[in-house]
Amino acid sequence: MTGASSPPGVPPPRGRLAERQAELVAALVAGGPPPAGFAPGPLAAARAALLRKRAGDVARHWPLLAAGLGSAWWPTFAGWAADRPTAGSLRDGWDLARTLRERNALPPAGAEELAVREAGQHYDGRGTPRPRRLPAVGRAGGAVAVQIAGRVRLLRPAPRPPAPVEGGAADAAGSTAWISD
Repeated sequence: MTGASSPPGVPPPRGRLAERQAELVAALVAGGPPPAGFAPGPLAAARAALLRKRAGDVARHWPLLAAGLGSAWWPTFAGWAADRPTAGSLRDGWDLARTLRERNALPPAGAEELAVREAGQHYDGRGTPRPRRLPAVGRAGGAVAVQIAGRVRLLRPAPRPPAPVEGGAADAAGSTAWISD
């Protein structure tokens, strides 16, 4: 009776219940197909709410990445995470930052944050990040960080585009137009 559904009011066999729960979890957090018997509207709403909660958790662990993306944070994260099960907020942010680096879409603040993390911790993309014991260098998007004796320093910040000044000309120094004659 593993393939048949139970009559109304009778709980399904224990093995089948576990299968249904796994299908529901996959549909909610890993982009799996909706399980039979679930209304697509409420399921999509629950999926979106869980994805927003996950984005907020990742933004708390990777604040410079989220701030660097600004209003693009939510669509960027949602597009990246929609079909991926979570590996935890720290690892999700790390994987997203690496993906953005590969696409040359990592904002300067996110590049600095990634360089500092990679200098201070070893993360292979599968296991839990762990502190580095030996000196290390982290590079991302032009940012360079170094870790020596357990201390991480950002040696070179990521390059930023020059800020525009009044009249539309770029300011080569990157300062803002509030400095006047």
